[in-house]
Amino acid sequence: MTELTALGKSQAAQPARRATRRSQRAIALNLIAVVIGLVVWTLLATLGVQGLPGPLEVAAKAGELIADGTLFTDALASLRRVLIGFLLGTLLAIPVGFLMGWYATARGLLEPYVQFFRTIPPLAIIPLAIVLMGIDERPKIFVIFLAAFLSSVVSTFQGVVDVDRTLINAARVLGASDRTIFLKVVVPASTPFILVGMRVGLGSAWGTLVAAELIAAQEGLGFRMQQAQLYYDLSTIFVGLITIGVLGLLMDRLLLLAERHLTDWQERR
Repeated sequence: MTELTALGKSQAAQPARRATRRSQRAIALNLIAVVIGLVVWTLLATLGVQGLPGPLEVAAKAGELIADGTLFTDALASLRRVLIGFLLGTLLAIPVGFLMGWYATARGLLEPYVQFFRTIPPLAIIPLAIVLMGIDERPKIFVIFLAAFLSSVVSTFQGVVDVDRTLINAARVLGASDRTIFLKVVVPASTPFILVGMRVGLGSAWGTLVAAELIAAQEGLGFRMQQAQLYYDLSTIFVGLITIGVLGLLMDRLLLLAERHLTDWQERR
């Protein structure tokens, strides 16, 4: 009996060990990729490709910007804009996507507008945003909001319409009301789509940031990069690019952790 119990515990622990090994392997591969990238970058800079600054030169510039507080101030300003725009866009996209997916009437009324604005790049809205909202924070946040909203709403809508009809019909056979079906079947089944849409929306928000900070900004990573462009300061441009990439990557990893926690019932490879 003791041997059977030990065997059962060993078998139960195997999936956890496999997951740990996969995680360790992924981290090792990520580190290898970073090292390879730095080596290639150093070689290109050494060969003098278009005046490309090397990693050490960029690190020195980053140290200067950190020491005088410029990098922290710019990163905080950009992060604030992205977070506000992304959160507002996501908070609106989720209910709109659910309405479009669950109610045919709402779909018919809203989908043409969503599809129409999806074909218009958010950057093309900048002149209109300036005219209507001025040059303060509102147009910057609005452009980022629009990019996040349009990316998230389609994923949410698709998640609702792709819910397995067998699950819905089985719930109805068991006597579940529409409200129960929506909360217990549709919302959990569409959660993976919502989270993927949020990750895409986050990328769109960061991708729109630099253009949004064209609107009379006085601080921000995009603003600093545009100022550096005027003086051909490639090191500062690289510091801005790397900072945006790191902040975006960290936020994406947080969303990925939330996705794994909320969809742990889903089979993964």
